[in-house]
Amino acid sequence: MYFNKTSYYDGAPGVTQCGIPVGETLTYEIPVDSQWGTYWWHSHVGSQYVDGLRAPFIIKPEKEVHDYDDEYTIVVSDWYNDQHSKLIKEFMNIFNPTGAEPVPNSAAIYVANANGTYLDGFNENVTIPFEAGKTYRLRIINQSAFAMFYVWLDGHDMSIIEADGTDTDAYPVDHVSLSVAQRYSVLVTARNDTNSNFLFHANFDSSMFDTVPDDLQLNFTSTVSYGASVTADEETREVLDMTSDWLLVPSQVEVQQAADRFIELGVYFDTFDNGVNRAAFNNITYQSPEVPSIFTAMTMGNDSNNAVAYGPQTHAYTLEKGDVVDLQVINWDANSHPFHLHGHKYQIVRVAQDVSSNDTDLNPPHTEGAANPMRRDTIVVPAGGAVNIRFVADNPGAWIFHCHIEWHLEAGLAVVFIEAPNEMQTELAIPQVMNDQCTALGIPVTGNSVGKMSLTDFAGAVRGPYPQILGWRPKGIGALAGCILTALLGMATVVWYAFGGQLDADELHEEVVRELKKKEKGGLIKRGVKSAFGKNK
Repeated sequence: MYFNKTSYYDGAPGVTQCGIPVGETLTYEIPVDSQWGTYWWHSHVGSQYVDGLRAPFIIKPEKEVHDYDDEYTIVVSDWYNDQHSKLIKEFMNIFNPTGAEPVPNSAAIYVANANGTYLDGFNENVTIPFEAGKTYRLRIINQSAFAMFYVWLDGHDMSIIEADGTDTDAYPVDHVSLSVAQRYSVLVTARNDTNSNFLFHANFDSSMFDTVPDDLQLNFTSTVSYGASVTADEETREVLDMTSDWLLVPSQVEVQQAADRFIELGVYFDTFDNGVNRAAFNNITYQSPEVPSIFTAMTMGNDSNNAVAYGPQTHAYTLEKGDVVDLQVINWDANSHPFHLHGHKYQIVRVAQDVSSNDTDLNPPHTEGAANPMRRDTIVVPAGGAVNIRFVADNPGAWIFHCHIEWHLEAGLAVVFIEAPNEMQTELAIPQVMNDQCTALGIPVTGNSVGKMSLTDFAGAVRGPYPQILGWRPKGIGALAGCILTALLGMATVVWYAFGGQLDADELHEEVVRELKKKEKGGLIKRGVKSAFGKNK
């Protein structure tokens, strides 16, 4: 959702607020006069929303772009039997060096009507009533932590009319793909023939899972009911493609502006120097600052324009008001990722399926002057591909940009845009209750990322972890030397045993020395040292 001059209500701890203390409350005020569409809210503390702290949020316009008779909100999400705290410990662990994400135990599909009342049941036990001849708007939301879904409705035609709160011209589709946090509205006209009920499908994209357990159900259905006693035969889809943003045209025209600020972010996953597999943009893994970035921007005067103020792991970018930002995200990972920007809907300028290809269909050139490019707040960046998105820095605030796969956000795949800090200081007024809640948690509300009025003093700030440096390091050299010595002692023990165990201490010492000289002559130790330090020792 979009917050203008109230960015402190954006709900991202460490960015726009402190967490809400136990037993306390905070009322969020959401502007609805300039935005409408299909949204959802969720906790941004740790991975709490994985446990269910999430729900749809529908904002109705004064006048709809498309006509319809009734509507349903259909939520698809993954479900884990274990709580997020246990899952995070297993995921962010030295015993998970490849960074394999937790695989969900199931999906959860549930439905609400136009009045916001949830229908009974979920998955195969929920029934969606249709009346012959009526046109329905189905608002479909992916509230998952990890899973992407393909959805379709047997026996009916669908047309997309909205994506992430942006109304679009009607576009007919066979199915819709939804990555985490994405939303689509589709129009469906009910059949005049009411002799059968039909299945609504929500299928996991199992290619995202590191392993697929034998007992994991991948395909889920609910029933669209005409009151019939039988259900039509289930339909399958031979090919399930990603829904293309290029095919959607916003109903409200916004011409693409020329960019005057270019930022490139490279997506990177690897085992860092603490032994844990983490995520990073440009080799910096995000760690939340102690002082929420909005407080730093509001209290550091002119120094708030310096990205250093926001801490070594916040990975902040400061923007001047009115900057037209072209943000290029290059995905060097082997999997696709959904990236979400708070505070804006961005224009989609370019999507490349393969940045290493010379094929312009897979790696199109960067073009300017599009008449009305698609706008949304969450886009999928293909594996090995890239996207360019564009937005105008016209909303003063601190806005986090992150992968919406919850495990990847926890692993550090985020940056923060500090937008128009000078204007923040004159236009924003953080409610006192938010200051009080920070104080109750022992968190400063002034100064840099650690509460100091300084661009140089960051004592106590979280630093690292950092990407591992390839090559021989002192710790590795020591380990190698220890292994060699242990092996030689083992060999000497074998020799001693072969002589019947009759060697005394001096003879055993001489045998070890002889073996060491053999290895040194062979160059094993010298080559290891030379490789490590670039010269003979």
